[in-house]
Amino acid sequence: MNKILLDTNAYVNLCTGDGKVMEALSAAETVFVSAVTLGELYAGFEKTEKGHGKKHEFENFLSNPTVKIIDITKETAGIYGDLIRTLRKAGTPVPINDVWIAANAIETGSVIVTYDRHFLKIAGLRIWDQL
Repeated sequence: MNKILLDTNAYVNLCTGDGKVMEALSAAETVFVSAVTLGELYAGFEKTEKGHGKKHEFENFLSNPTVKIIDITKETAGIYGDLIRTLRKAGTPVPINDVWIAANAIETGSVIVTYDRHFLKIAGLRIWDQL
Protein backbone atom coordinates (compact mmCIF):
# COMPACT_ATOMS: atom_id res chain seq x y z
CA MET A 1 0.00 0.00 0.00
CA ASN A 2 1.87 3.06 -1.21
CA LYS A 3 -0.95 5.50 -0.45
CA ILE A 4 -3.58 5.13 2.22
CA LEU A 5 -6.41 7.33 3.41
CA LEU A 6 -7.06 7.05 7.13
CA ASP A 7 -10.72 6.97 8.14
CA THR A 8 -11.83 8.50 11.43
CA ASN A 9 -12.37 5.19 13.21
CA ALA A 10 -8.95 3.92 12.11
CA TYR A 11 -7.27 6.96 13.68
CA VAL A 12 -9.26 6.43 16.89
CA ASN A 13 -8.19 2.77 16.92
CA LEU A 14 -4.59 3.81 16.29
CA CYS A 15 -4.76 5.91 19.46
CA THR A 16 -5.78 2.83 21.44
CA GLY A 17 -2.79 0.86 20.14
CA ASP A 18 -4.29 -0.95 17.15
CA GLY A 19 -1.33 -2.79 15.64
CA LYS A 20 -3.07 -3.40 12.29
CA VAL A 21 -3.53 0.33 11.72
CA MET A 22 0.06 0.92 12.84
CA GLU A 23 1.27 -1.63 10.27
CA ALA A 24 -0.72 0.07 7.51
CA LEU A 25 0.79 3.43 8.45
CA SER A 26 4.30 2.00 8.56
CA ALA A 27 3.93 0.44 5.10
CA ALA A 28 2.54 3.59 3.46
CA GLU A 29 4.61 6.17 1.63
CA THR A 30 1.77 8.68 1.90
CA VAL A 31 -0.99 8.86 4.49
CA PHE A 32 -3.92 11.04 3.45
CA VAL A 33 -6.36 12.47 5.97
CA SER A 34 -9.56 13.92 4.53
CA ALA A 35 -10.69 17.36 5.64
CA VAL A 36 -13.94 15.57 6.54
CA THR A 37 -12.04 13.29 8.92
CA LEU A 38 -10.40 16.37 10.44
CA GLY A 39 -13.84 17.79 11.19
CA GLU A 40 -15.11 14.55 12.69
CA LEU A 41 -12.08 14.23 14.94
CA TYR A 42 -12.07 17.87 16.04
CA ALA A 43 -15.76 17.55 16.92
CA GLY A 44 -14.97 14.42 18.92
CA PHE A 45 -12.16 16.12 20.82
CA GLU A 46 -14.61 18.75 22.03
CA LYS A 47 -16.79 16.08 23.67
CA THR A 48 -14.27 14.80 26.20
CA GLU A 49 -12.30 16.12 29.16
CA LYS A 50 -9.09 14.81 27.62
CA GLY A 51 -9.94 16.39 24.27
CA HIS A 52 -7.25 19.08 24.44
CA GLY A 53 -4.52 16.48 24.88
CA LYS A 54 -5.97 14.28 22.15
CA LYS A 55 -6.15 17.28 19.83
CA HIS A 56 -2.48 18.01 20.56
CA GLU A 57 -1.56 14.37 19.79
CA PHE A 58 -3.50 14.61 16.53
CA GLU A 59 -1.71 17.82 15.58
CA ASN A 60 1.59 15.99 16.16
CA PHE A 61 0.38 13.14 13.96
CA LEU A 62 -0.53 15.60 11.20
CA SER A 63 2.96 17.14 11.34
CA ASN A 64 4.53 13.87 10.19
CA PRO A 65 6.02 14.47 6.70
CA THR A 66 4.23 11.42 5.24
CA VAL A 67 0.81 12.71 6.33
CA LYS A 68 -1.06 14.93 3.87
CA ILE A 69 -4.43 16.61 4.40
CA ILE A 70 -6.69 16.26 1.37
CA ASP A 71 -9.28 18.96 0.80
CA ILE A 72 -12.59 18.78 -1.00
CA THR A 73 -11.94 19.82 -4.59
CA LYS A 74 -14.06 20.14 -7.71
CA GLU A 75 -12.85 16.65 -8.68
CA THR A 76 -13.85 15.32 -5.24
CA ALA A 77 -17.32 16.84 -5.66
CA GLY A 78 -17.75 15.18 -9.05
CA ILE A 79 -16.76 11.78 -7.65
CA TYR A 80 -19.07 12.36 -4.66
CA GLY A 81 -21.99 13.14 -6.99
CA ASP A 82 -21.39 9.96 -8.98
CA LEU A 83 -21.15 7.88 -5.81
CA ILE A 84 -24.35 9.32 -4.32
CA ARG A 85 -26.26 8.71 -7.56
CA THR A 86 -25.01 5.11 -7.76
CA LEU A 87 -25.73 4.38 -4.09
CA ARG A 88 -29.25 5.84 -4.30
CA LYS A 89 -30.02 3.90 -7.46
CA ALA A 90 -28.86 0.68 -5.78
CA GLY A 91 -30.75 1.49 -2.57
CA THR A 92 -27.58 1.19 -0.51
CA PRO A 93 -27.23 4.26 1.69
CA VAL A 94 -23.90 5.22 3.22
CA PRO A 95 -23.41 8.07 5.74
CA ILE A 96 -22.80 11.31 3.85
CA ASN A 97 -19.46 12.09 5.52
CA ASP A 98 -18.21 8.65 4.55
CA VAL A 99 -19.19 9.20 0.92
CA TRP A 100 -17.02 12.35 0.96
CA ILE A 101 -14.16 10.37 2.53
CA ALA A 102 -14.58 7.64 -0.12
CA ALA A 103 -14.51 10.28 -2.85
CA ASN A 104 -11.20 11.57 -1.45
CA ALA A 105 -9.80 8.01 -1.44
CA ILE A 106 -10.85 7.43 -5.04
CA GLU A 107 -9.50 10.83 -6.10
CA THR A 108 -6.07 10.09 -4.61
CA GLY A 109 -5.96 6.44 -5.66
CA SER A 110 -5.56 5.49 -2.01
CA VAL A 111 -6.48 2.39 -0.08
CA ILE A 112 -8.91 3.40 2.65
CA VAL A 113 -8.04 2.17 6.13
CA THR A 114 -11.34 1.79 7.98
CA TYR A 115 -13.41 -0.52 10.13
CA ASP A 116 -16.74 0.67 8.65
CA ARG A 117 -18.21 -2.14 6.58
CA HIS A 118 -20.57 0.18 4.68
CA PHE A 119 -17.57 1.26 2.58
CA LEU A 120 -17.86 -2.16 0.92
CA LYS A 121 -21.01 -0.84 -0.83
CA ILE A 122 -18.95 1.70 -2.81
CA ALA A 123 -17.78 0.42 -6.18
CA GLY A 124 -14.28 1.43 -7.21
CA LEU A 125 -13.11 2.03 -3.65
CA ARG A 126 -9.91 0.28 -2.62
CA ILE A 127 -10.31 -0.99 0.95
CA TRP A 128 -7.61 -2.49 3.16
CA ASP A 129 -7.78 -6.21 3.74
CA GLN A 130 -8.61 -5.99 7.47
CA LEU A 131 -12.27 -5.22 6.88
